[in-house]
Formats: sequence, structure tokens, C-alpha cells
Amino acid sequence: MQTIGSPDNLIFTTKQTGVALVLVLWMLSLMAIMAGSFALSMRRQLAIVEGIKNNAEALAQAESGIALAESMLLIQDPAKRWRADGNVYQVDYANNQTGNGSKVRLRLLSETGKIDINMADQTLLKSVMTHAPVEEEQQAKLVGAIMDWRDPDDLLNINGAEKSEYKAAGLNYQPRNKPFKSIEELQMVLGINEEVYQWLEPLVTVHSRQLKVDVKLASKEVLQVLPDLDASMIESALQSRLDSAMNKMSASPNPEGVDPGGIVGQNQALTIVSEAQLENGSSALISVIVAQSQENPSSPFQVLKWQRSASVDMSLFTDEMSQLLIAEYAEPEFNN
Repeated sequence: MQTIGSPDNLIFTTKQTGVALVLVLWMLSLMAIMAGSFALSMRRQLAIVEGIKNNAEALAQAESGIALAESMLLIQDPAKRWRADGNVYQVDYANNQTGNGSKVRLRLLSETGKIDINMADQTLLKSVMTHAPVEEEQQAKLVGAIMDWRDPDDLLNINGAEKSEYKAAGLNYQPRNKPFKSIEELQMVLGINEEVYQWLEPLVTVHSRQLKVDVKLASKEVLQVLPDLDASMIESALQSRLDSAMNKMSASPNPEGVDPGGIVGQNQALTIVSEAQLENGSSALISVIVAQSQENPSSPFQVLKWQRSASVDMSLFTDEMSQLLIAEYAEPEFNN
């Protein structure tokens, strides 16, 4: 019979104590792991919520930039009215705590300063495609395919593409033989891949309805693909336009009757690109095509297209876009 103080009983008690200590340590370790996992999960959740909040704030500021640009286009004084010729404007929003703040940059581009994909003749299309990111042989095929898509017949243009060519390419559709409804429709034209479309998108329109491009409203990107314009002529024209805007001089009227200081005629369309950049680095970019209409005085602009872009290639905060910056405003200036 063992007594309480016997050696065997002490060994048994020591073993129990050791097992209990291991269990306690194991439970503490498990709880530490669970607490760490919970803390990590919460940090991730907070980061996601913060990101959503920042994106929403940047998007709201970019949208406010669109409204601001529309109001600046309606100013009667052509020297003060914002110009739809590809130059850039900036609005600074101060942060009372840090002294810094967010910025919104806006670029206005008249659709008459772009190449109307429905109206451009073969010569203009060839000039454009000469600069496209494809081989020379493919450039001629793209011109023919675009013309075959929009013309009303099934006759094959030189290097073009009609029903049989689309079928041979394994496509289950054919040319519409009607004018393009939107520039997005270009993605269906035989030979136009994603790279070519992304390159073409800022150059073309379906809203101009003009045979030629209004060079006084064309952006640098458009001027570079037009025929009979060399680099020195383009730089000279852009510099003259920039100087005129920065000195708040009225731009001279152009032959088409559209005032380069804004849009005058009913249903004239333009693209407004608005990019907001917050102090913490979050950003949002919106591109909107609007048309001015006199039918509803309370809503003078009709939205034809609205899209949010995540492409860094479109950013207005690059060094190249900074060279086009002609005016910088403090946000309180618009509160009067």
C-alpha cells in the first residue's frame, strides 16, 4: 500500500503537473495564433474598407470635375471659357490639416478635332494607319476592312474584307454595311486586335460628322497622324495654341464655324477626361462624351458616353500632360 508521500506517488503527481503545463502552453500558443490571425484579418478588412473609401472619394472628385468643366464651357467670355482643344486644366483641393490635398486634372477634346471613322476618305484612313502598331501590309488591309464594314454594298475593296473573308477567318458575323454606331464597333472589324483598337480609340469618333479634321481643335495625338503635317508644323501650332490660352487671348474662329474657345453650335460634342488624385495616392479617371443642347436650359449637356478607365496610359498626371497644363485653380475660386 502506497502512502501520499511515497516516491511513486510523487512521480505520478509530477507527471500530471507536466502534462497540465504542456496543455496550458499549448492552449496559450493556440490562442496567440488565433489572436494574431484575427488581428491580421481585421487589418486586411480595414485596408479593404479604406481602399473602397478612397476609391469612392477619388471617383466623386473626378465626377465633380466633369460638372465643373461643363460649367466652364458655358462662360460667355471666350477668353475665360475653357477650350476643347486638348489642353489641360487643374483644380487643387486643399487639406486644412496637412496644407496639401487632392488634385483634379481635366482635358477637353472636341469631337470635331478627331477623325470621324464614318466620314474619313481612303487617303485620310491610309495616313492614320501608317502610324498604327502593325506591319505595313496589315495597314492596307485595315483600311480596306474599315471601308467594307461601313459601305452599303458587298463589293470587296482592295485589301478589304466582306462576308467570305470573315467566314474564312472563323468569325460568325459579317460586315454591317452601315456606318459605325460607336467606335467600340471597330473591335469587330477584321484585323483590328486589342492593341490596334487601344491605339485608335483616342483618335477617332462617330460624332464629328465632318469629312476633315478641325486642326485648330485637334490634339497632338491626332495631328501626328494627319497627312501633310510635319513635326515642326505640329509643334509650332501647339505652342501657339498654348500661348494663346495661357495669355487668355481669344482664339481665332475656324472655317467650320466652331469657336476653339468652346462649343457653340447645338449638338456639338466633346470628350471630357477628368482624373482625380488624392493626397494618399488613390486616383480615379473618367472619360465622358457630352453634346451641348439648347433644348433643355436646365441641363445643357447630354451624356453620350460615360466610362471609367483604369489604364495608366490615359493618366493626365504624366510629364507629357503637364506640358499641356495651361491653368491651375484653387477650388475655393469656384465657390463664389
